[in-house]
Amino acid sequence: MRTDVVIVGAGPSGIFTALEMLRRGSRKKIVLVEKGRPVENRRCPKAQTGVCMNCKPYCHITTGFSGAGAFSDGKLSLSYEVGGDLPSLVGETLVQDTIDYTDRIYLEFGADTHVEGLGNTEKVKEIRKRAIRAGLKLVDCPIRHLGTEKAQDIYYAIEQELSRRGVEMLFGYECTTLLLSDGVCRGVHVTDGRTDMDIEADTTVVATGRRGADWLERICQENGIAHQPGTVDIGVRVEVRNEVMETVNETLYESKLVGYPKPFKNKVRTFCQNPGGFVSQENYDNDLAVVNGHSYKERKSDNTNLSILCSHNFNQPFNQPIAYAQKVGELTNMLGAGHILVQRYGDILDGKRTWQKELSRSNLRPTLPDAVAGDITAAMPYRAMVNILGFIRAVDQVVPGFASTETLLYSPELKFYSNRVKMDETLSTSITGLHCLGDSSGWTRGLMMASVMGVLMGRRLAGE
Repeated sequence: MRTDVVIVGAGPSGIFTALEMLRRGSRKKIVLVEKGRPVENRRCPKAQTGVCMNCKPYCHITTGFSGAGAFSDGKLSLSYEVGGDLPSLVGETLVQDTIDYTDRIYLEFGADTHVEGLGNTEKVKEIRKRAIRAGLKLVDCPIRHLGTEKAQDIYYAIEQELSRRGVEMLFGYECTTLLLSDGVCRGVHVTDGRTDMDIEADTTVVATGRRGADWLERICQENGIAHQPGTVDIGVRVEVRNEVMETVNETLYESKLVGYPKPFKNKVRTFCQNPGGFVSQENYDNDLAVVNGHSYKERKSDNTNLSILCSHNFNQPFNQPIAYAQKVGELTNMLGAGHILVQRYGDILDGKRTWQKELSRSNLRPTLPDAVAGDITAAMPYRAMVNILGFIRAVDQVVPGFASTETLLYSPELKFYSNRVKMDETLSTSITGLHCLGDSSGWTRGLMMASVMGVLMGRRLAGE
């Protein structure tokens, strides 16, 4: 097959690359390759079975049109300060302007017009004062909440728009390698398990998301694509009752707190807060089960969940942070017999595992019913565990009751975006004709910033 532009991965960055090219009047032929299904055909059977079915050949929550975004909590962060390091590459002003532009596109396709976290100035000041006293930084960021179920409708509308305007979408095809020669990328090799095919292209855009971060890291290593190991985030998903988080939920919807707890002073932060949400499981390659959180527009629980992530930076001689995080996840999965582990905060302090009967007696009932009660400290690295416990104590000064005995910690929560592809401000790699976008590139974290990177790429390709 021959095309002008081939995009690998139909997550937000890949989608918005194609969409922006069309909106700018580009007549280039675009082929979008996605190993998952169209968004309307993505189905997680857990809604009916109540337990994770470990779907093969891939998890429908993480794979398919719109990537993990369609089945996540669906929150758009509307500030350049949140969502990765893209501003350091292309500039804060450009990123903020593009966020505003991209947000309007989401509105055109049906996003809720309400923005969380605006106003309530005095309440925000009070929360910030408590955070300062606790040694934490509060990053208050406006949030547009799509909702897990509504996000799927929005991305379906975008999918239909791309199809109507001539973008060729190859679902069920996995990219196995890039076609490289003499320092130039000339396309990709793909397969659907039965048929192998080369797609030759003038421009190749790799936008494989968190799910494809380890694949892209391997491709970079094998082909001499300039990259460097970045930060790896290892942590837990915390669940408390809504009453504990009530003030923060009503004032900010999502509180982003950052701290550097003693003695190690690694960066620890909250991420992906879901008021009235549900803890969920995602499956990656090699049957790795990872915890996440969902927040629906209509369906609500009695609990709020959020992740606490500890950042680790590695120096020589070790340069495989993604593999390190995967090993932590595998060890935790081993203890949970392939399931997510859950433990009460108070039991960790008492030096004991959590038993199922103790969960059933608590005010707080887990929203991930097939999580296995156990001991996450038997698998979590010491440095990360100490950082997380110290951070929870600090958050308790901001949100009284956060560090209660029955607060639940689910593990493993891992973020696979640590490999960083070296690029210039035009999003060009060291290989001519190759561009890497989104979370797999190491430059973005989350829906909005990945979408923004796609918009910037689309503008460039439309102008060539």
